[in-house]
Amino acid sequence: MRSLQLAPLIILAAILVPTSATSAQSAQTIPSHAEPEIACRAYPLSTQSFKRKLGDGYQISLGPVHSAEPTEFVCTAAIYNPEGKVVYRTSGFNVTFDEHLSGQDFDDDGHPEVVFMTDTGGGNHCCWEYNVISLYPKPHKLFDIPQDGLVQFEKDPQGKMIIWVRTQGPGGDFSMASRPFAERVYRVREGKLADATPEFCARIFSDKNSDFRHWTGILSPENLSLMQSIPQPDKPADTEEIASAVLARAAQHVFCHQYDAAIADLDLWPASTRAKMKADFAASMKQDYPDFAAQLAQTPPTR
Repeated sequence: MRSLQLAPLIILAAILVPTSATSAQSAQTIPSHAEPEIACRAYPLSTQSFKRKLGDGYQISLGPVHSAEPTEFVCTAAIYNPEGKVVYRTSGFNVTFDEHLSGQDFDDDGHPEVVFMTDTGGGNHCCWEYNVISLYPKPHKLFDIPQDGLVQFEKDPQGKMIIWVRTQGPGGDFSMASRPFAERVYRVREGKLADATPEFCARIFSDKNSDFRHWTGILSPENLSLMQSIPQPDKPADTEEIASAVLARAAQHVFCHQYDAAIADLDLWPASTRAKMKADFAASMKQDYPDFAAQLAQTPPTR
């Protein structure tokens, strides 16, 4: 549904200049001898360090932390200004310099950004984030993008960045494979992430979206009757997928500000545990969607 559109070569070349000279190539060309990934890993422990020059005298350094004392973080990456001073640093169990996204103009100021990926989950293969840093007019972090699920980047017809973040929805005692997820979509406005999800909801709730097709197929009258016959449907293996689809679609409706539709989905839950599920769902959504939480609290209970 979404495709990554890489910046033109001229933008990428402006920010990433390898220490050793290499021939210029299009960002979409597969080189015959690929450069090694600029990354540090905790398992197996990386031993190689990297340095890369950026435009205007900046450079990055990335590699394992060299410390005689035990440290929580194994890998680190830094950006140095022309005077050799660290102007940004990120550390974690794993750190990667994203060569595909570095060079993209996220904030539409005409200058390319630097992007790292940092393991924020202690090496548990659960939690990463993109770190997006601008060097203009002076070095500063624009934002971090948590990667609980898939994160994808695209450009709109005007060339502005759109970021799709697959976000875990609230509720349920699900296995890892069946956790409910829904999409939040962001634009970059004034150097910050701005929620633009409602702008894309016609696309999300259409047959073009694999999630929508999954919800439509799994939430059949027969499956809903089966789920409603079990007081806690998020536990049994035969109903877990159905319950997850209910909560995922409800979360997507909330992200789209379609609150009545979200409540209608939640009303599909078995009556015996519906009130608790709604309370937990509202609590999880209250910080970002207080209007929805208030509306859900005022909704008369269904039977």
